[in-house]
Amino acid sequence: VQLQASGGGLVQAGGSLRLSCAASGRTFTRNGMGWFRQAPGKEREFVAAISWSGGTTYYLDSVKGRFTISRDNAKNTVYLQMNSLRPEDTAVYYCAARRFTDATVLPNNYSYWGQGTQVTVSS
Repeated sequence: VQLQASGGGLVQAGGSLRLSCAASGRTFTRNGMGWFRQAPGKEREFVAAISWSGGTTYYLDSVKGRFTISRDNAKNTVYLQMNSLRPEDTAVYYCAARRFTDATVLPNNYSYWGQGTQVTVSS
């Protein structure tokens, strides 16, 4: 599976962005998917995950109620809608795919990673 993340950019605090992750290669619909982020000087952290059916989702506590993960299996794409953005959300955001259908918060459980897209939130 090859993953291409897009949609990052510069936004003011309180603004919104929608990240997309397009998958190609092997069949996409059976993969659990996740979004992770890494800020300068910090470790990569989990943000959100979704099962292949879309029926199960997980979120980092600090993004609950602000971010929404979704997927369109017909388009082989997973999305991260980010609202009410804060300066502390600034990071490179990565999408990842599992070899299994369920969702998980652990980065080691993901086998495929995209190249990352920069999100910068100004105060």
